Amino acid sequence: MLCSSSERTRETLKRISAGLRAGVEVRTEERLYTASARDLLDRLHEVDARVRSVMLIGHYPALQELALSLAGSGVDLRRLTEKFPTAGLATLAFRGSWEELAPGGAELIAFVTPKELEASRAS
Repeated sequence: MLCSSSERTRETLKRISAGLRAGVEVRTEERLYTASARDLLDRLHEVDARVRSVMLIGHYPALQELALSLAGSGVDLRRLTEKFPTAGLATLAFRGSWEELAPGGAELIAFVTPKELEASRAS
């Protein structure tokens, strides 16, 4: 897990940490605080090839721009284009190594907003 060093992102991390399985490596990185979408992609390229998945906790608009850039296809692309709210979660999948991850090379497999989570808890 890669998390920006900002207070807000660390608060998000704290709130979700109870749901993480044991042994998840968490890295809080200063450079993610002001990162552009390109900077975030460059950081993902540095992920060790043995790592199968990464959660990135960062900031708007860079996260939205990164997700839109990477998603060549998938569900909810229109909604992702319209708004990426605070605490929104875009889940993307791709084949290949982290070094090979490129614009258009992933599929958006889920996009969940806090409002949707609240609605599902209420029902």
